[in-house]
Amino acid sequence: MPPTFGELLRRLRHGRAISREKLAIGAGVSVSYLTHLERGERDRPTRTVVDGLVRHLDGVRELARHDRRHLFELAGLVETVVPTVAQLRAEITPDMRRALDLHEPYAAAYFDSRWNLLAANVTVGVLFPGLREEANILHWFFGHELARRAVVDWERAVALSVAGLRGRIGRLQAGEHFAGFLGELGVYPEFRALWERGDVTYFSEHPHLRFRDLTTGECRDYDFQIYNVDSGSYPGWVHFFGARPA
Repeated sequence: MPPTFGELLRRLRHGRAISREKLAIGAGVSVSYLTHLERGERDRPTRTVVDGLVRHLDGVRELARHDRRHLFELAGLVETVVPTVAQLRAEITPDMRRALDLHEPYAAAYFDSRWNLLAANVTVGVLFPGLREEANILHWFFGHELARRAVVDWERAVALSVAGLRGRIGRLQAGEHFAGFLGELGVYPEFRALWERGDVTYFSEHPHLRFRDLTTGECRDYDFQIYNVDSGSYPGWVHFFGARPA
């Protein structure tokens, strides 16, 4: 049987030789409340409480990633530690990169929850001309001179992309951590208008979009497959997309 929140909290506290009194003071809760938490006599704690407990435990001795994540999960919360783009790129293993190459001649890539491109195969650069690794897909859509020429369904593509961004922010419960990125995108009037619409998608259905080959002028329909990569150190922050001709 998996541990309860209280059982895991008690184990982590004992492992650091911290008294209930010391942990309660450090986390900003009462000793009686902490006692009830450890005994399973209180409802699930709030994010503020879990953040305080994790911060104090981690300050005594660094919490393992899996213990930190498990505490949030047992509390019914999503951990909101926001990884950097560099940390997420480090999550892309050589095997994952080889898998992208195996998708050739079809486009395939990994991106993060802010639409930063983490890794891509060669065909992604053909389908999205001018989009390079270490670039941001939404900035490409709204700001690159070739985007509207290459994406025949540009209006639909950007609407889906913005709705997908909103869906991921909600799923990660990390809205405040996206404020800077949303501010960057706010320079584009089209983004502001779409964001104000409030549309949300989780890509449960495969988007169907039309692209133009800028070399030949040929237009072609593509089916996109988009899903979360829930393995690794940062589940929910890395995503995959693949595109095949419809």
